[in-house]
Amino acid sequence: QVQLAESGGGLVQPGGSLRLSCAASGSFFSINAMGWYRQAPGKERELLAGIANGGTPNYADSVKGRFTISRDNAKNAVYLQMNSLKPEDTALYYCNARIRINFFRTDDYWGQGTQVTVSS
Repeated sequence: QVQLAESGGGLVQPGGSLRLSCAASGSFFSINAMGWYRQAPGKERELLAGIANGGTPNYADSVKGRFTISRDNAKNAVYLQMNSLKPEDTALYYCNARIRINFFRTDDYWGQGTQVTVSS
């Protein structure tokens, strides 16, 4: 069974930084794209950043220049470095991975979510 485990959320003051981590575990062939989403209360889930295997990262306009996505294929992990955090960045953050289970099957998986709160 494939699982994504996230860590790194918390409470930070405006202007501060946090680094989120997400690692995949279980039995699978490879990981294709990985990404980070967030969902604030009363809002839809929003794609923040994505990175394909060997691809160029892409970002939502709302986080471009402040957030950086990276991945470590050896660890089956993806990271989100968040700088210059604003109160409007407060949300539940989720990682997502498109994982090739075997030759015939590719599925999307989600982490459990990690809370990020930006407040003074």
